[in-house]
Amino acid sequence: MSTLGKPANIFWHECAVGRHERQKLLQQKGCVVWITGLSGSGKSTLACSVGRQLHNRGNLSYVLDGDNLRHGLNKDLGFKAEDRAENIRRVGEVAKLFADAGLICIASLISPYRRDRDACRALLPDHFIEVFMNMPLEVCEQRDSKGLYKLAREGKIKGFTGIDDPYEPPLNCEIEIRQMDGVCPAPSIMAGQVVTYLEDKGFLHE
Repeated sequence: MSTLGKPANIFWHECAVGRHERQKLLQQKGCVVWITGLSGSGKSTLACSVGRQLHNRGNLSYVLDGDNLRHGLNKDLGFKAEDRAENIRRVGEVAKLFADAGLICIASLISPYRRDRDACRALLPDHFIEVFMNMPLEVCEQRDSKGLYKLAREGKIKGFTGIDDPYEPPLNCEIEIRQMDGVCPAPSIMAGQVVTYLEDKGFLHE
């Protein structure tokens, strides 16, 4: 994480075309849909499903997936607490830029620490929708499509969220997705819940 202070010779430059003009062009309001939850809870599946539903109805969105970003933007970061914090900080700043461009930015990351998620919310307090994938650890561990839980249980991965590193659930998220009668809702149902929320709050029509 950078420890440099803010240089005194750097100034913000305003452009003639602003957020309002971009939103008018796209006929939607830029925002950040931040999906958080344990590994295997279905974050990426939900993010892609929301993106597809928005695309089908003519809304422009972009998915920032935590794993994908570690192939490029955040490939220099590990999984220590300070690296996790910097990972989320960077994604929050990028998501803010996407929202300012008028897009619906869907960020899908474990983002285990509440203070880091709250810091991202503070960047766009009126345009930040936190979605908590509240799936039981045992369900996530049963899925384990990447084999990470198995490695964590064997001690081959240290600091794995939910096993030997904490996950701090949201206290006041906008949307919480749970199992229904012991069954995880279909991706289209979960995505519909998010899209309906965006529509009700006026993000999909400018």
